[in-house]
Amino acid sequence: MDCLFKEMEIFAEENHVPIIKEAERAIFRGIMAKYQPKHILEIGTAIGYSALLMAHCGQGAKIKTLELSEERARTAQSFIDRSPYKDDIEIVVGDAGETLLSLAATEMFDMVFIDAAKGQYPDYLQKILPHLNAGGVIVTDNVLFRGYVLGTGKPPRRYKTIVKRLREYLQIINDEKIFKTMIYEDGDGLAVSQKINDN
Repeated sequence: MDCLFKEMEIFAEENHVPIIKEAERAIFRGIMAKYQPKHILEIGTAIGYSALLMAHCGQGAKIKTLELSEERARTAQSFIDRSPYKDDIEIVVGDAGETLLSLAATEMFDMVFIDAAKGQYPDYLQKILPHLNAGGVIVTDNVLFRGYVLGTGKPPRRYKTIVKRLREYLQIINDEKIFKTMIYEDGDGLAVSQKINDN
């Protein structure tokens, strides 16, 4: 797997595809070891790097990963097919907001990883919650978005909506009646939120 991961890292860099940053990979592995999720939902497949990382750390975890771009989904599938985890990862192509609405009521997850359209994070969260087991974990990448989310400076106009939505998202995951949240500030901010009840 080391060779495949390295190949994917080079591909991502050459093709300007965002994947989970090196500083966050060790945190990610720690999360997988601590919570040992068996059913995982990922929003934002990209080239399949984080899905494969979760499968590699997950000791038999089953992963459903949602991707908007057909081209990226094909690239991800080609990498996944070369791994020992091709039967553990299912890619669903389409708009994540719509796909989340079509999940069966009985489809439940121990962990959700969100790394997609930042402005949609609050919407994703509301749609995910009914499918997250009590004690389940939501891991969210880029929650600090270039330092603008917690910073006092005014974000550029093109980022204004993203920053506003991410602030709304942080407000929800910091609600101690629902979540126990830890934010790692390495990279662009990684939030780990454990659901503490069935709200």
